Formats: sequence, C-alpha cells, structure tokens
Amino acid sequence: MKLRTCTSSCLLALALAGLALPSASYAAPDQPVKTSKTSKAKASKKKAKTPPAAPRKAPIDYDGEFVNFGQWKEVKQFLDELAVRQGFDRAELEATIAKTRYVDAAVQLMKPAPPGKPKNWQAYRQMFIESSRINGGVRFWNDNRDALARAEALYGVPADIIVGIIGVETIYGANTGRFRVMDALATLAFAYPLAPQRSSRMEFFRNELESTLVYARQTGIDPFSLQGSYAGAVGLPQFMPSNIMKYAVDFDGDGKIDLRSSAIDAIGSVAAYLVAHGWRRDDTGPLAYPATVSSTGQWTRYINQGLEAKFRQPDLMADGIVTTSALPPGMLLGLVDLQNGAEATEFWLATNNFYAITQYNRSYFYAMSVVELGRAIKAARGPAA
Repeated sequence: MKLRTCTSSCLLALALAGLALPSASYAAPDQPVKTSKTSKAKASKKKAKTPPAAPRKAPIDYDGEFVNFGQWKEVKQFLDELAVRQGFDRAELEATIAKTRYVDAAVQLMKPAPPGKPKNWQAYRQMFIESSRINGGVRFWNDNRDALARAEALYGVPADIIVGIIGVETIYGANTGRFRVMDALATLAFAYPLAPQRSSRMEFFRNELESTLVYARQTGIDPFSLQGSYAGAVGLPQFMPSNIMKYAVDFDGDGKIDLRSSAIDAIGSVAAYLVAHGWRRDDTGPLAYPATVSSTGQWTRYINQGLEAKFRQPDLMADGIVTTSALPPGMLLGLVDLQNGAEATEFWLATNNFYAITQYNRSYFYAMSVVELGRAIKAARGPAA
C-alpha cells in the first residue's frame, strides 16, 4: 500500500490481493501541514455536473463507543505537545478529544491480511475493471471534460489516469467513506492493532490527527464534520488530511478547496498530487510494457527494488527480461510482478509515471488497476467523444 487509502468497496479486493490496505494518501507518511496555493483558473468557475451518487448505506460505527481518551497517558502527552507546537489552547484540545469515539471497525479493518494468503492480480482486477465503474467513468469524464482537459494541459496528467484514480478510490464519489475522520484517526493513533511497524503506523496517524485539527482551524470547520474512510481519507480522491493541506488545489476557482463535493477540485488535486510525486509530462508512451523472464533466475535481482524506474534497458535485457514492445531509447524502467495465486505471474516493465501512481497507493495492483480502468473508460467513450 496510501499502504492507503480506500473505502469499504476495496476490502474484498485487498483480501484477494493479499495486501494490507489502500488509500490515496495513506501511503505517503511524510506530509508537511501547509496549505498549497495554486493559481486559480478563471476559465472554469462553472461547477461541472457529477453523476448521481449511489444510495449510501447506514454509517458503520459512526458514533463509535465512548472511551475516555483524555485519560490515556499517551493522549495527554500528545495534547501537551500539540498545544505547544501548534498554539492550541490545551483546555480546548481536551474538550475536543473528549468528544472523540473509539471505532473498533477501523481497528479490525486495519489488521494485516492472513499470513500466507497468495496475492491474485486477476481477482483484484475484476473488482475494478467492471461495467459499473467503466460506465460511471464515462459519465464522470463527459460531465467534467473541460476540467479534465484543463488539468491535462496544466499538469500533463492524462484524463484517463485521473478518472481511473477517482474511479478506483470512490467510484466517482459514490463511496467516500462512512467514518468520522476524528474518530478513525484517534482510534488508529492510540489503539492501532498489533502488527509489524505498529509504532510507525501510530505515529503516522497521530500526525494525521494533528493535521486534521490544524486544517479545521485554518478553514473554520468543525473537525467532526469530516467524514471519510476507516483510515481517515477524505473526499472523491481519498486524500489524508495532511495531503489536503499540501496538495489539494482550488481548481474550480471558487475560493475554497472542497474535495467532498467538487469534482473539479478533486480532478485538479489528483493531478497536482501526481506531479508532486514524480509524474513527467514528457513521458507520453505506455506506462508499462508486457515482459517475459528467462528461467535462469537472473531477473530476480530486479524484484522489490523500490518504487522507482531506475534500471537501464540493456541491463534488464542481459538478465533475461524481454519485451516485444518498442521501448523509448534511454528510458529507465523497473520490473513489476503481478502475482496470480497458483497461476503464472505477469511481468511488466514499468516507467517513471507508473511508479508515480504507486506513490498515491503503494501497490503494483493498485497502479495497474488505475491504468487499465482508465484505458477501458477511454475506449468506451469512443474516438468521437
């Protein structure tokens, strides 16, 4: 995986993939708390239409259960430090945390996948590359074509990638999450389940809890009005609070950033996020090329080598990694393995822009599903669209 950021619609897919968790920006743990300012494009002040959202289910543990977080030693220390670091009134912080509820559902959903469960790309793929997301994507693209075209021109991120991300994350806003962000973040910040890297995950969620409070103060909103995923991700693009502050943009030019109800702001913010994480507008070819590997095993040295394209083509070819596609001269690549349970693994040579998508969610499965969903939506719209 943002690790993570997805809503409940992703949970079965995660189990099939053998992954721990998704989400737009949960995967990016180092987030400053500063609102980004991007030039407003006056040409698109008109709000674009968005497809009607699917009926929402009843909230899951919306209120949670009462736990006196304020009496916990770790919480007291956190509030003491937060008051000094961010200039909050200590008594007001205590009053706020007293209204926060423990959400056991968030803890259960955050638990690691069962050990030994094989990853299955084809099963994961079927959850996202399907007719309802494709048809919804066509409607979303048509309703927001001007904003998508403007984002592509300004940031260099193609419309199909932006639509693919929003479709995978929230089905174009139909499923943005049913948890109070304050409840989810406080629970995970101080009661994260036993798991590898538990301490670092708790620190991550404490930073996000702090960002939520700072963001609420800056924007003048009630922090308990924010609703999102079980990991605390918000809006159509499922941004964590710190990422809203750093990467979200007022793309519709109305003087405020609204990722919960403005499709245009969501579109611009997704593009801005990708550019900030390495997207290159001049890489205009495919994001990944199908490959085969030899039986010698030399190719294994390129597996699990970080989320970046850093290997030269001649070195890859010399170690038995072959593609029939014409590769751009001099382009650096990485080897991606998409495991299929008991079936054969798919191999791909991935470009820099493919890896930029993995910074949104640290998963090869996620990035490839975005690419394939976007491609399917583009094809469904047809050449005349």
